[in-house]
Amino acid sequence: MPEVALDFPRSWMEFPDPADPAQVFRVDLTWLCSRWQCVWGSGCQGIRPGRASDGCCTLGAHYSDAADEKRVKAAAARLTPETWQFHAEGTSAKGKGKGKLDITEKDPDGERQTRVHEGACIFLNRPGFAGGAGCALHGLALREDRHPLETKPDVCWQLPIRRTYENVTRPDGTEILAVSIGEYDRRGWGAGGHDLNWWCTGNTEAHTAFDPVYVSYRPELVELMGEEAYLMLVGFCEEYLSARVPLAPHPASLPLLT
Repeated sequence: MPEVALDFPRSWMEFPDPADPAQVFRVDLTWLCSRWQCVWGSGCQGIRPGRASDGCCTLGAHYSDAADEKRVKAAAARLTPETWQFHAEGTSAKGKGKGKLDITEKDPDGERQTRVHEGACIFLNRPGFAGGAGCALHGLALREDRHPLETKPDVCWQLPIRRTYENVTRPDGTEILAVSIGEYDRRGWGAGGHDLNWWCTGNTEAHTAFDPVYVSYRPELVELMGEEAYLMLVGFCEEYLSARVPLAPHPASLPLLT
């Protein structure tokens, strides 16, 4: 089945943040109850033609803020030549492996991101590397018995969850912050997202998980929403899925659900 269209019916719901009365969550139940899972290495076709093994790591990862970059640098400092294929290139400005971290560059708009080296993120270990293919920062977290959200750039561990914010003025003049938790589809990448070779969230090849997203992405959602709000979300998702025919299921998950 080809990639589904970007626009289709979705079930959204809104509920107050139990930890902040000035904030509400808007959650996309269609996405969070879908059966998406990352299929890197087992069906992922990559965002750039001919580079399937890159997955979505062909581009450098933009840091969300200075704290994000600082955390990634601290993790990178714990990598070794045995666990990071491009350790030498990433640990000195001249690529001679002298120990000084050199993992950041600026994109054409001046935004800071991880360096691109040999066509992909410098932290991406390529197939055949003795230390294991895939994100070196992800591997570091697993070896240290951490969750990858503690070592990887924010954008990397959040994908394909997208969190956005909107300041809303209600009819009575009160103001709230609406936090939306939904699918990071092609539009999430900006105008260039339409030119990606392949993207997983709308492809049936990636909607093969046993657990729905709200279960498999529990740590990430707790980090994005807080524990109390996540537990409320679980209740809403369970109620949604308990329907004989859930309203507006994700079309890419339909072959599995039926």
